[in-house]
This record gives sequence, C-alpha cells and structure tokens, in this order.
Amino acid sequence: MIRLSRLTRWLLLAACLAFPVAGRAGEITVFAAASLKTALDQAVAGFRAATGTSVVLSYGGTPQLALQIQQGAPADLFLSASASWMDRLQAEQLIDASTRTDLWGNTLVLVSRAAGAAPLTIDRTTDLAGLLEGGKLSLALIDSVPAGQYARQALDNLGLWAAVESQVVQSENVRVALELVASGEAALGIVYGSDAVAEPRVHVLGTFPPDSHEPIVFPGAVTANAGNPADAAAFLAWLAGPARADFAAQGFTVLTR
Repeated sequence: MIRLSRLTRWLLLAACLAFPVAGRAGEITVFAAASLKTALDQAVAGFRAATGTSVVLSYGGTPQLALQIQQGAPADLFLSASASWMDRLQAEQLIDASTRTDLWGNTLVLVSRAAGAAPLTIDRTTDLAGLLEGGKLSLALIDSVPAGQYARQALDNLGLWAAVESQVVQSENVRVALELVASGEAALGIVYGSDAVAEPRVHVLGTFPPDSHEPIVFPGAVTANAGNPADAAAFLAWLAGPARADFAAQGFTVLTR
C-alpha cells in the first residue's frame, strides 16, 4: 500500500513528466478491469495530453488479466477490481508491492432496462424473483469475476439466491453482464454503480446494502516485470491525483487523498 509520502513522490514525478523532453515520450501497457473503461479512457486522454506518454489499454475480467500476468504477459500496470486477485500476484512477487494502492471503491446495484420503474429498498423482503417476471438475471461470473462474486455474496446474505438461481445468466465480465440488460436480453442485472452511470439504457432500481457483500475495492500496482516502470508509476500517480474527478464523475468512490 502506498504511503502518503511515497504517493507524493509519484505525484511529483508525474508533474515532471508533464513537460517531457522531445522524443522521450514512452508507452505503457495497462491491464484494467472492464468496469473501469469509461472513466479510465478519459484519464488516459488527460495523461497523454499532459505527458506525451502513450497508454495501451487491455480490458477484461480481473481473473483473466491476472492469469495473463502470471503467464508472462507484458503488462506495465495492473488495475484490478478485487484486492484478492492483487494479493495473489503480490504473493507470487509479480507486482511491485511498494507501488500498490487502493484507488477506488464502488457500490453494487440492481439495474433494469425499463425507464420509470419505482426505486426500491433491497433487503431480505425483496421479491427478486417476482421482479424478474420470468426473465433472466444477468451477473458476471460468480466463481471468479469480482462483480459476480460480490453479487453472489449479497444474494446469499440476503437470502435471495435460492429463489433466482435458475434464472441467473453469467458473463465473462461485468460490462458484458451490463450489456445483456441494456439490450433487453436480461430483465435485470447486478453491476457496479459506476456501470449504471456509464450506460444510459439502464436504470438503477436499488442499491445493495454495503454490509451484504465484501467491500468493493479497486487496487492498482506496477508489475514486477514492467518494461517501463517509471511511466507506469507516473500514470498510477495520475490516477490517484489529477484523474480523481474522472472517476468520481462516473460513480466511483475515490479512496486516495
């Protein structure tokens, strides 16, 4: 976890890179959880304009990205939707633990394509099966993808899983799960609050109680085998500093100060 003093040093490095020497602009490859896409695309544009550094983004489900890093994929920075997957890479010494920081938090929401649906309080009395009206409930993979794991935890803890299990359809990442609702292929979905902000075709019916699932935390870290660790660290600092507003505007809780 980055201490404030170290984070400050990275921010100073980023500030220096805002005035790059001609011809010295580099390139970094960032493996990022699919749920970060909208805000991260904006952050990359700002970073490129300020520093001249190119950022190649590879989006996907957190477990798939972590597996690629374990197999030697050339990533400079990993932005995970789960602390546990970052823990695994840290245990295998595949990230630079001194750069690791918790960047963002999030909420878990129930979404529908139907506009004008009355908001509801989600608790043990919620008739989720009735709300589905025979349709599908769209989730990310419940055994491996963080958004799906959080959703399963919430449904279990609220006693709602058994009633809807047969109607669950699972996707490789949360943005695919979101698209199933947005396109009308699923009646309801459980995604991050930021996903609902990013997709105008869906509407939030309710937010799951924070204590119904583990805290949602998005950590980032420079990889141990980064080809361009300095620029990767500078971009991580950018995310923790100048890009804070991009993520707040998309519904993330900014954890850095």
